[in-house]
Amino acid sequence: MGIFFKDYESAGPGIAKDAPKKKGAALYFELFGRKFWQIIGLNMIYYVFFIPLVLAFVLLLYKGSTNLQAALICVCIAVFAVLIGPATAGLVKVLKNYILEKHSFMFKDFFGAFRDNFKRAALVGILDCVILASCMASLSVYPQLAVVYDTRLMYVPMVITLSLGLMVLMMNYYVFLLIVGTDLTMKNIIKDSFFLAIIGLKRNLLSTVIVIVSAIIMTLMMLYIPSLFLLLITFIPMSIVWFTICFISYPMIQKHILQPYYEMIGEENPETAEESRTDEETIFVDMGGKEAPIEKRKKGKGKRIS
Repeated sequence: MGIFFKDYESAGPGIAKDAPKKKGAALYFELFGRKFWQIIGLNMIYYVFFIPLVLAFVLLLYKGSTNLQAALICVCIAVFAVLIGPATAGLVKVLKNYILEKHSFMFKDFFGAFRDNFKRAALVGILDCVILASCMASLSVYPQLAVVYDTRLMYVPMVITLSLGLMVLMMNYYVFLLIVGTDLTMKNIIKDSFFLAIIGLKRNLLSTVIVIVSAIIMTLMMLYIPSLFLLLITFIPMSIVWFTICFISYPMIQKHILQPYYEMIGEENPETAEESRTDEETIFVDMGGKEAPIEKRKKGKGKRIS
């Protein structure tokens, strides 16, 4: 009954500073629950940058085919391709702060990362759109060519294209995190992302399953329950999927990129400095978990002071 009748007049001993930190799924759900509404708000900001793609889709469904219509569709798609990368960088920047349990100003950090990483993120976004279009085209073109030429060899380039698309997808789990979190050159970001996509295969496959399942669910919902799809698409999918991806992938960056770098230059990793601080370095002592509980005041008759 504590859910409905909470006791706000008494307090427990608090939470000890040196209490064991949650890990894995327990930490994920704790962070997710704590930041749920911020993640939803972030999702709505992110979807603003999908407006050009929606306009292109609406124009595509419009009856009639004119040069102006085709030109407008191309312009909308081009604008989306340029903006989606920087928008994803902004999204990932805020989510990374949530995962590291750092304070974040949603709008300031989102648009700050959007602006500061525009060139590199835009390049990645354009390449992603080109590769995605190639994968979708391969699913349509090569099976038809296999029928026309009566040979299964036409499925070979399709498999190669889809394999390339899968590798790029797994690299994306790290590219944007490296863009917003490091000063590496674009060449090194691509190289390190490829490296992490291979050595973190188990984590990456888990993220890929989440992406694919989410896409299938939303597609089925769009086809069979469009009203529910329109309700949920605004609030839920993208930021939650990216939050999960960042949570799964960022430890790999810490372990294989950041920690070796700080060890090489002989400095302490600022992301782990707070955790490794000794008691001697602490000025004030956190008494969480040691304080005596405050008992609830007993209600009774007393004189009212007027």
